Amino acid sequence: MKQRINKYLAEAGYCSRRRADELIKAGQVFINGVKAELGSRVEENDEVGVKGQKIKKIKDQKIYLAYHKPVGVICTADQSKKDNIIDEINLKERIFPVGRLDVLSSGLIFLTNDGEFANRVSHPRYGHQKEYEVEAAKAITDSQISKLKQGIRLREGLANQGLNRQIRRMGEAVGLEVKRLKRVGIGKIGLGSLAVGKWRKLTEQEIKSFK
Repeated sequence: MKQRINKYLAEAGYCSRRRADELIKAGQVFINGVKAELGSRVEENDEVGVKGQKIKKIKDQKIYLAYHKPVGVICTADQSKKDNIIDEINLKERIFPVGRLDVLSSGLIFLTNDGEFANRVSHPRYGHQKEYEVEAAKAITDSQISKLKQGIRLREGLANQGLNRQIRRMGEAVGLEVKRLKRVGIGKIGLGSLAVGKWRKLTEQEIKSFK
């Protein structure tokens, strides 16, 4: 049975559908040695590769983790990168980070091998809000608050969830220097008492809150 290549990669636990589309656009996904395109379809016995790595669907138990990322850890599944989040978690199973949290920021991030879960958490259309604590170099003014509430237009368009360094760039757009940024909540799940550098498994109820 054929399925879209982005769904195949998500079900294989490699990444979310959204991230798969980014990799396809970048020319890093191949089907039977041929560069994949958006919307390409793949059969179960096809050979799929990403960045030279063969990808097969996994049958392992699904993993859902909440991690308190420290400043300095990079949210990438590429273990050739120094200080990558996968080495910090140190599980034998293959997992990947859900969404982004830049290297200078800390706080809550999920890791999983369930691409569909990752897509529901990170894609803006599902409306799962993210909460941050932000410390600025100077006191924020009423004018800056007003501009932020009205919406900030970045080079990709009107600021929305998932853009690279979004909050820091929104601050820069209104003349606000962000000194410290910490994510304290995703959807209904808060960071709580989870210590910096520690992780825990999400509960069944927490997982279901994104479905």
